[in-house]
Amino acid sequence: MARIKIEMPERIHDRLCIPVRITDVNYGNHMGNDALVGIIHEARVQWLNKMGYTEMNIEGASIIMSDLAVCYLSESFYGDQLEISIAIGDFTTAGFEIYYLIETIRQEKTIAIAKAKTGIVFYDYKDKKITAIPIDFKTKISS
Repeated sequence: MARIKIEMPERIHDRLCIPVRITDVNYGNHMGNDALVGIIHEARVQWLNKMGYTEMNIEGASIIMSDLAVCYLSESFYGDQLEISIAIGDFTTAGFEIYYLIETIRQEKTIAIAKAKTGIVFYDYKDKKITAIPIDFKTKISS
């Protein structure tokens, strides 16, 4: 099976720092794949919060993750300070892509830990259906 390839968009919208906690480390003594997914989620929530949003309220709409792709590049260990670069990809009428580049610095060298991409869809939890991307949000993150 061919490896997943994730190409980061050129424009980085934000950078966030999240430490690797002891609870993120598995029996291999490195960060587990499940912990990386949690860190990606945390980065998305922090990014939205910086803009005054939550996953449940973006200009009156909610979001739900429709897909996730991860390409693991290197091990990460307890105590690493992960820098997560967030970039926005393609838009649809109901959603958009978020790209994540996860890196750390060890011995003055930047090490790429992983790249990831999530598909995000706007969702009306009350009516249980997909809804249109709010124009004000799209304008805000496109500028």
